[in-house]
Amino acid sequence: MRLIRFGEKGQEKPGLFKDGRIVNLQAHFPNIPDIGQSFFQDGWLEKIAEIDDPGQEMTIRLGAPIAAPSKIICLGKNYMEHAKEGGFDVPKQPLLFCKTVNTVNGPYDSVLMPKSSGKIDWEVELAVVIGREGKRIKKEHAFDYITGYMVMNDVSAREAQFADSQWFRGKSFDGFAPMGPAIVTKDEIPDIQNLRLTALVDGEIMQDGNTRDMIFDVATLIENISQDMTLIPGDIISTGTPSGVGIFRNPPILLKPGQVVECRIEGIGAIVNRFV
Repeated sequence: MRLIRFGEKGQEKPGLFKDGRIVNLQAHFPNIPDIGQSFFQDGWLEKIAEIDDPGQEMTIRLGAPIAAPSKIICLGKNYMEHAKEGGFDVPKQPLLFCKTVNTVNGPYDSVLMPKSSGKIDWEVELAVVIGREGKRIKKEHAFDYITGYMVMNDVSAREAQFADSQWFRGKSFDGFAPMGPAIVTKDEIPDIQNLRLTALVDGEIMQDGNTRDMIFDVATLIENISQDMTLIPGDIISTGTPSGVGIFRNPPILLKPGQVVECRIEGIGAIVNRFV
């Protein structure tokens, strides 16, 4: 299944995306919650799996596929070549940071460039959506806690990131986590550790990697993160980016107003965002 949220910003409804058509889940279940913690906790994923509805063609905005995650946990330097391009040591354990909920942005919405920081950069990433609460999850059971996957752009304001000597502000400006276009349930992706992911700026490929090149794979990340941090339904783990970001190019290439970034992951889809 492909879970989406559609409608104007702040008024999104839960839906399914089927072959270019949208199924309005509220038409089948008027009391269905928005896609988030209670949606997964209360078994709605199983209920909507029984819907036999081809959907309708709609020209309508898609919002972020998840409403208000309690946590957006991100990985730094989780691809070998990305660590090398920045001149960093390869981490011996997962390097975690967070993005705040104000960063959540739709798959085709604009990204507002901040006034307080320049050097805006792109990072295509595989995002994992948690569907079940868990703590101290063993690696061999990690996929029992996953509901699906999305594309995410971990937009980064490098000026703030490097000037602050920590990553919180530079990663958490409004709209800095466009995601989607849908939550693709895990049954549709047979091997999450072998997917091509690319980022294009104005149609030119800048990043071209594969999830098999992660230093710490998805199961390892879930085991590590959940040791002392309870994962709850709707949490997002964004698993790091391959080489090819703008700041480490020679000379650096940073985004300018009007440019368009497209992030793609095979089997999941693409998000396309204009920077304004």
